[in-house]
Amino acid sequence: MPETVLVFDLETVPDLAAVARVHGLDPDDTDGARAKLGGGFPKLIYHAIVCIGALIAERMDEAWQVRALGAPHIGERSEAQLIIDFAARLDQLRPQLVSFNGHGFDLPVIRYRSLVHGIAAPGLTARPYYRRYDEAGLDLCDVLANHDARGRIGLDALCRAMGLQGKPEGLDGGGVAELVAQGRLQDVAAYCQADLIATYRIFLAYEHLRGKLSPVGYNRSIADLDAFRARTGATDRDAITAFPVEAPTPSHAA
Repeated sequence: MPETVLVFDLETVPDLAAVARVHGLDPDDTDGARAKLGGGFPKLIYHAIVCIGALIAERMDEAWQVRALGAPHIGERSEAQLIIDFAARLDQLRPQLVSFNGHGFDLPVIRYRSLVHGIAAPGLTARPYYRRYDEAGLDLCDVLANHDARGRIGLDALCRAMGLQGKPEGLDGGGVAELVAQGRLQDVAAYCQADLIATYRIFLAYEHLRGKLSPVGYNRSIADLDAFRARTGATDRDAITAFPVEAPTPSHAA
């Protein structure tokens, strides 16, 4: 079987109901829950998942080829179902899991939210994804900083330093809650997809850096990503909301 990677990213909003339960507040007391939450970054268990994005690629003929891209959201299925479907895909493919700050945020959030919902998600441990120093779960943010918080840089800044497309102008993870409140889940999915594409580009550059992709293989991998986006109509700001979206098979001249 070909080598497979799955690049993933979460979008989340504060779970005020969970905050209310923890502090013994009335479930309808959202103002009290927000006050308890404070103005800082919420503890990971209080991050309700509203979107799980994934880009799936296979290594073929010394280059990576994108096979699927998706960013489903809670407008399509519940948070619990998002997790169940994501974990099932991991169980099916057993891919290398690639993220940007996945060990610091995405992976523990998924595990906490699975516990909150009382669901079984065995695919999360199909490989040792939660071992920080095992490349089954490759956290590019952590690895590039040599596992030292002092060396970390954000995804947007790294992309722009490398001359790549960064995050959409005027939007970061902190703005997701406002988009959800406005019912703009397609925009949340588009934002998530932009992060997936950016993370995948950094993954390809990292593979090239350490000699796992030749210069020719790296250029072919980038060309394949661009061709996939052209075939599917995927852009940095246009969401593909089904999970996964398979690439149409290109036609070949006789």
